[in-house]
Amino acid sequence: MVTLVAMLIALLLLAPLLAIAQDGRILSRVSFPSSNGNYHAEEITYLSDGLRINGYLLTPSGEGKHPCVIYNRGGNPQLNGLSREALSRGHAVVLATAGYMVVLSHYRQGGGSEGHDQFGGDDLNDVLNLIPLLEREPGCDTSRIGMIGFSRGGMMTYLSLKRTERIRAAAVISGSADLVLNLKSRPEMAKVYEGLIPGYASHPEELLAERSAVRWAQKINKNTPILVLHGSSDWRVVPTEALEMADAFLRFKQPFRFVMFEGGGHGLPEFTQEVDRLVVNWFNDYLRDRKTWPSLDTHGQ
Repeated sequence: MVTLVAMLIALLLLAPLLAIAQDGRILSRVSFPSSNGNYHAEEITYLSDGLRINGYLLTPSGEGKHPCVIYNRGGNPQLNGLSREALSRGHAVVLATAGYMVVLSHYRQGGGSEGHDQFGGDDLNDVLNLIPLLEREPGCDTSRIGMIGFSRGGMMTYLSLKRTERIRAAAVISGSADLVLNLKSRPEMAKVYEGLIPGYASHPEELLAERSAVRWAQKINKNTPILVLHGSSDWRVVPTEALEMADAFLRFKQPFRFVMFEGGGHGLPEFTQEVDRLVVNWFNDYLRDRKTWPSLDTHGQ
């Protein structure tokens, strides 16, 4: 009896460790036609915190190991879902065509995934667990993992860069950096936050600040160069959020490049080709080629 009790206790203690060991394991993968034949496209289901999370994996054509990019989508479970058609027109396909393995998550509750989206809470694990997923992929060079985020995905990117040092380069497009300011500019977002963020009704400002990178920019990994692209006419994420983030990066000596597009709307649809070029060049330099950046201290003649 004593031995049986000891075994049960051991199993209970090991259960969390076993669950962690399973994070990122792909449970199913279904191929579908790529948009241009330069990459192999799959719908995947993987484990994150014991939940079945859906997403996509795009693998470039050609032998050998490829640099990899984690793509963080925008929106919430009711907005901006990652359909195959939307995928074919986005930055993920541009990067896959340029030779990057790209993995995308719907996050929990999105795209048929299990769990509850907390808008930058536990759902952040669905992003971070893509790192062990990539480690299981034979075509991924795990020493070269990058990250890109759009809109809400920008928030997810900044949160990730506070939690991990594995990301060698990042890009943020029309990204959320100050949810308190976002709420002031868009009061209707209160319903979204209240519906997704646990405890929001009790202490909203504290929970929004936890998700606002401008409040803790000094905690972002200083070894990750970040490309920040935003539009001056963005109404969903006002340009002030990007300006605040650039100012914080400057103060804390974060390696970054900031481009504000004149008249650019949310997602910068007026500048698609230029944005694609900037993003690919950024990852080519700092992820694929491991370029080092100049001194961030004041210098020059």
